[in-house]
Amino acid sequence: MIRSTMRTAVGMAAFAVVAAYAQDVPFPKRGPVEVTVLFPAGTSADVTARVLAQGMVKTLGANVIAVNRPGAGGAIGYKYVASQKPDGYSLVWNSNSISTAYHSGQLPFDYKTFDPVARVLLESVVVAVRSDGKWKTLKALIADARAHPEEVTVANSGVGSHTHISSVALFKAANVKVTDVPYAAAQIVPNLVGGHVIAAVQFPAALAASVQSGRLRLLATLTAQRDPAFPDVPTARELGLDIALDAWRGIAVPKGTPQGVVAVLEKAIREAVENPEFTATAGKLYARPGFLPAAQFGKLITFEDAYLARIMEQVGLKKSP
Repeated sequence: MIRSTMRTAVGMAAFAVVAAYAQDVPFPKRGPVEVTVLFPAGTSADVTARVLAQGMVKTLGANVIAVNRPGAGGAIGYKYVASQKPDGYSLVWNSNSISTAYHSGQLPFDYKTFDPVARVLLESVVVAVRSDGKWKTLKALIADARAHPEEVTVANSGVGSHTHISSVALFKAANVKVTDVPYAAAQIVPNLVGGHVIAAVQFPAALAASVQSGRLRLLATLTAQRDPAFPDVPTARELGLDIALDAWRGIAVPKGTPQGVVAVLEKAIREAVENPEFTATAGKLYARPGFLPAAQFGKLITFEDAYLARIMEQVGLKKSP
């Protein structure tokens, strides 16, 4: 209890310092503040980024707009923001993709090119099949893949994407060979429902309507703990596979952005994430708020970068910078 109270006190004190620091910084002096979204319009990443931007407006008092710059596993958007002035007016809606894009050779720089501002939310990655298929469990799917090497086809949202890395790592952990099939995100459900692929490893927002209608079945989540949105769906770890690849999204800025500006942005993000509207929107897209301040977010990115590098090397997807 004493330790819990001390942690709470320290956390409140740290927030008070950030808030005071933020008030002393004359930012923003102009608008708009631009958030680069690494995915196309209409995706869960895009929708949540726009609600976050709207929430930030209330605190910043300046226009905040989301601009889509998709492609190359996030590399196009990351390169754009990295080339902008470190003044707080150009943000990137980043994710685990900063590490996967770098270690797969799509980016010439790594996460150190940016300063972390805040983690915003978490998303699960799930394994899905057609409901009328013979695979009722992940173990059954793996058994089929073991009996018929490379005949089980698994859709993902692009070479080097988080879902691709997750899929390769999952079946590597199971010691079976499947055939990964990359698609644009919007193509996965039609091809899975249409029987052109056997399974999909994807974010649940893209699959939700088909799961609710009974056309698709979720076999597992690739998360450290069960997703509250799918309490009856086991994790891969529960099924004996040592893999946990939670996906996160957050905000980062070009390296060298003044700490005071970062503090202002962090405060605006915290208040936007705590807004019930953001929580409701995230929930509808099967994401959950997961705010972390800049310092903790930076430690998470550093840890996960090393973790993803090891996984990608183990499955043969890591390329030398």
